[in-house]
Formats: sequence, structure tokens, C-alpha cells
Amino acid sequence: MSTIRCLRTYRLPDRPSLIWLELETSDGLVGLGETFRGAVSVETCLHDELAPWLVGRDSRHIEGISRHLLTPYVGYNGSGVEVRSASVIDIALWDLAGQRQGVPIHEALGGAARDSVPVYNTCAGYAYNTNGRRRDIGDEDKPQGPYDDQVAFMHDAGELARSLLDEGYKAMKIWPFDIYAPKSGGHLISLPDLEKGLAPFRKIREAVGNRIEVMCELHSLFGGHSALRICQALEDYDVFWVEDPLCKMDDHAALADLRRRTRVPVCGSETLGGLRPFRDLLANDALDVVMLDLAWCGGFSEGRKIAALAQAYNRPLAPHDCTGPVTLMAGLQMALHAPTAIYQEVVRATLATWYRDIVTDLPVIREGMAQPTVAAGLGTRLKDSFKQRPDLIVRESR
Repeated sequence: MSTIRCLRTYRLPDRPSLIWLELETSDGLVGLGETFRGAVSVETCLHDELAPWLVGRDSRHIEGISRHLLTPYVGYNGSGVEVRSASVIDIALWDLAGQRQGVPIHEALGGAARDSVPVYNTCAGYAYNTNGRRRDIGDEDKPQGPYDDQVAFMHDAGELARSLLDEGYKAMKIWPFDIYAPKSGGHLISLPDLEKGLAPFRKIREAVGNRIEVMCELHSLFGGHSALRICQALEDYDVFWVEDPLCKMDDHAALADLRRRTRVPVCGSETLGGLRPFRDLLANDALDVVMLDLAWCGGFSEGRKIAALAQAYNRPLAPHDCTGPVTLMAGLQMALHAPTAIYQEVVRATLATWYRDIVTDLPVIREGMAQPTVAAGLGTRLKDSFKQRPDLIVRESR
């Protein structure tokens, strides 16, 4: 037996979107998990709703626990608090499984499909997403450091592309259209705004030609007409994909219609929870690239099934991370294992700074390729110095 004895969560006031979970078991192991957004609500769900049922369970029964947490009487199809709570538990359970076997999770899942994984740099800043506030860049914004890439892509995307190539990155993701969505609720984009949104893509191609792949993120901010206008305009710039173009990414009919009317590949979606939405999107020919976030979709237990669906439909897989270091390590494990995985997302600003303050190990990237982990489980732990922070909010259930 490997009985779950304790759930322990950690939150930081200066990173209010993030929560970390440790599961302690009777055989002396500690499994680590992480999820993102609504951290206080997830904390409440974990301790008040799930801990009374989970404590005392055999941590080896990962699939049974996953099914219980993800198929309640009122089912969940999106990545709400309950799904994120199930995700953080599942990641920690798979961390425990790898530790018990003495192998990385990608081996526990069945072994690696590749020796290393290409990465792309999401051009965010140092605190992107984690402080609970949206950041839109204007002309007056100044970079907060050498890797404040969100400022860089809005001000000089060509120079940013050169910088990434110099560091070995061969792909990048930007979102210059976001700032034009609020004025119409995303349902209208004017020709002048469209031209301004296209400018970074033009500058990248003028500066480095086809030496770098460029992804466009639309963050589910747009309606069908404006999304189509953007996608068709991007066709001239050979973008690798347009990500989450519509405001409802589980709307397979609308996505399939969009995909039929543009040559730009459609990617989705980090926002979806559980297996069923991906099944419907793929069955209706609505996606070119499958993106999942293990901290949002249900953890490895759901993630490996979504990866199998992508394989069955001959679609590439791309794990998401623009959130936290544990999710990044989890995504890398999935990308190493999943047969159709093509990229792991990284943010060089956070890799170089605060991710290092939280965990003991992060992916090693050489010439744009993330190297496989060798330590058992996730391959990382929360740092002792992190756990000793005086502002850390810790809660336990036994």
C-alpha cells in the first residue's frame, strides 16, 4: 500500500494565480503538482471537498481516482475549479508513480518517443499571467529586463526574432491583436487595426526571413468574423498556427467552419478540460494542432488519452506552459512520450528568473531542444528556500 496521508498546498501573495500541491504517502514519498488560475478556489476545493475522500486512498489507484474526480454527478466539460483540482492531484500521483518505479514519468507512461523535444518561446514578460492582471503593451511601456519579450514583439519584433535565433530558438509565439479586441468585444477588427496587428509578423519576416517559425495567439478573444479576417490576413506570413482563435474553443462547428475558410493552421486548446471536447473537435475536423495543458485538462491521466486521440487523428500535439515550473516539467514529460508531440512551450523570461526560485530543476535546453529528464517522477521538487518564505501560505489536510 501507498496510502495518501496528507495534502499540503502552497500559495504566494505575489503569484496569486498559482498553487502547488504536495501529496505525502505512507511509504515516505512526496508527489508534487501545480495548477493555475483561481488558486484560492482550488485550495478550498482541495481541502474542503476532495481531501476528506482522498486521504486514506491508495495513491497507486491513479486511474480510479482520476475517474472519480472528473466524472461527478454534474459533469464538467471545461477547465473549472473542480477540473483544475483534479489535475493538480493527478500530476502529483503520477510523480509518485515515477518515484516508486525509479523512472521519469515519460518512462512510466510507456517510454519516450524521441530523444529531445523542440521548444518555442512564448514572448511573454517576467510576470505574465501570474499576478492576476492582464498586461497590454502600449507605446509608452518600457522593458523590465532583457527578456521582456512582450514589450519587444510590440516594439521591434524583428530584433526579438534575431535575439531568439542567437540563443538557439527556432520558433516563437506572439499576440499583437489582443489589444484590439476589447473595443468591440472581439467581434470587429478594423482594417487599420488589422494592419497594426500584422506589423510584427512583417518585421519578423523582413529581419530573419524563414529562419524562425512564428505562431499567433488570439487568446479566445475574437468572434467568427474578426477571427477569420485575422487568419486570412496572416496567410501571407506563413504562420505556423493561429491558436485559440474563437471565444468558444469547444464550438466544433464554428472552428471547423473557420478552418475550411483559411489556409492558416488552427491550434486548440489549452482552455479545455477532459477528453470529450477534444474528441468532438477532432471528430468534426476542427483542429490542425492539439494543444493541452496538463494542469488544466485533468493531468496525465486525461492528457495521455488526449495524446492518443491526436495520434489516432494524425494530428500533432503541443503541451502548453505559460503558467508555472511544475506544469512545464509535466508538459515536457508528455512531449517526450506522446508519439505526435512536436513542441513544448517555454517562456525564457520565467526560465531565467522566478521559476528558478520555486523548484530544484528545470528543463535543459540546447539549441532549441529540451533534453530528457533523468530523475524519477517529474524530475523536480519545491526548493527548501521556497518553503521557508515568510509570506508563503501553507495549508494541510490529514
